[in-house]
Amino acid sequence: MVARYSPVLRAALAQVAPGRMLRDGIDRVVQAGMGGLLVIGDGPEVLNICSGGFLLDAAFSPQRLSELAKMDGAIILARDGSRIARANVHLVPDSTVSTTETGTRHRTAERVAKSLEVPVVTVSQRMNTITVYIGDEKHEIDAIPRVVNRANQALSTLERYRNRLDTDAASLSTLEIEDLVTIRDVVNVLQRIEGVERIASEIQRYLVELGEEGRMVRLQLVELMGGVEHDRRHIVRDYRGDAKGVSLDSVLDALSALTTEDLIDPAELVHALWLPTAALDASVSPRGYRLLSRIPRLPEQITENIVGRFGSLQRIMRATIDDLDDVEGVGATRATAIKDGLARLAESAILDRY
Repeated sequence: MVARYSPVLRAALAQVAPGRMLRDGIDRVVQAGMGGLLVIGDGPEVLNICSGGFLLDAAFSPQRLSELAKMDGAIILARDGSRIARANVHLVPDSTVSTTETGTRHRTAERVAKSLEVPVVTVSQRMNTITVYIGDEKHEIDAIPRVVNRANQALSTLERYRNRLDTDAASLSTLEIEDLVTIRDVVNVLQRIEGVERIASEIQRYLVELGEEGRMVRLQLVELMGGVEHDRRHIVRDYRGDAKGVSLDSVLDALSALTTEDLIDPAELVHALWLPTAALDASVSPRGYRLLSRIPRLPEQITENIVGRFGSLQRIMRATIDDLDDVEGVGATRATAIKDGLARLAESAILDRY
């Protein structure tokens, strides 16, 4: 499973992302070859560990930050980074808090972040690196060109995976219509979907660091991920087992929790779906959620009513207009539209295959 940023780390990284005034100030410190220690938060718990320095309470600007960084002490900012509260401050955090850092500045930063749960940013004078601490988490920020390069590589990989996913999903649709689906076919498509989701999660991490520099990457990601989560949810609804007390969301969470090694093993996906057999060549019939979702302007509640009435895609496709009309909320006009829509989907799927 792709490691995701926690909400607090994501928020801290967003504050120092490119395009924010705080990042402009930090970049000035790096470019000048200076070091710095910033605490983003000026609440009582922060002020209690401050010693010396002077009160500033001035509006934040990148220029002021770079000038104040010329002094050795820490700089205390307002929680939203809009004001500089204090400068040249000596921080005295709890010395019993464990730290893995070796340098004085970084040891202090980690202890403050762990004990007070506030974002702390350090700029290393020798290494020219920016590090963000919050709670027990630590993240070193890479240079923007390097992050952009990684994001573009990930996008290229995502595009290849998405193309394979579209091909496998189209094959699954044909097999569903012909009632020839096996567990192996379902597992193959879910493996593709989970792979696509995990690559997208990695790109989302890069977007947090890129801030405004990630606009083009964000647009490409939105385009490539269109409909993926929708299909994922409906495939699970179509094929998950009938275990009592197991909700749809719990099955989706179980799939998300699979490690990369587990994802390669079909048996792990079968287990996550709560299917009654692990035989990959065993036949399985969809309930019909996925194909019904492709019929325009068909409300989800109507889909639920149709699946609840007929139970499987094959029975839905064999149903007459009168049979569909008997379903609660359908009506004669909608019944005709459903029948025609399924016929068009079946014709398109078969033409694509042959």
